[in-house]
Amino acid sequence: MTRIIAGIAGSLRLSVPKSGTRPTSDRVREAIFSSLESWDLIDGARVLDLYAGSGALGLEAASRGARRVELVEKHPAAAKIAQDNARIVLAAFTRGASGAQAPAISALKHSVQSYLDEQAARPAPPEWDVALLDPPYDLADDELTANLAALAPLIAPDGVVLVERSTRSGEPRWPAALVPLRDKRYGETALWWAERADRAADQD
Repeated sequence: MTRIIAGIAGSLRLSVPKSGTRPTSDRVREAIFSSLESWDLIDGARVLDLYAGSGALGLEAASRGARRVELVEKHPAAAKIAQDNARIVLAAFTRGASGAQAPAISALKHSVQSYLDEQAARPAPPEWDVALLDPPYDLADDELTANLAALAPLIAPDGVVLVERSTRSGEPRWPAALVPLRDKRYGETALWWAERADRAADQD
């Protein structure tokens, strides 16, 4: 079991798959969302959670005020758990007395690369303010690189991308459209942030 840390659904317990996923620790999740909140990138945000597993990262964003969250997970058992967890989080908005509007949450059973390719091929591709990637530690570098290249055109002008990896895996190979923003290590976990290259150029 894991839990939502803060927000409307704070303290709610979420189910996690019995195997095949690696839930992000509370410490690392809190670090991720402290950064996003300091950049004003949660309230009203559109958040894409790739390799979602239980959906804990994307659902944490929903609890804290994101208006749209999409969870993408290809393994059937994990995708089913992400769908169940999404319903639990949405129910917290129904029960709550805060008057906060419930976000739109989708949990899709889909491989990450095919999902990104399909979205990019749409006449009006979606734009995401925050994209969270927590791939399996054994994911090949080439596959992650392909994911990031397909993801880059879907990031909003002021958006950010997060990759969570083992410290032994090293920095992702960023496509030209994304540039590193910052990185941080927490034990065996490394967080790598990037932003659109055109935004970085505008700030120079």
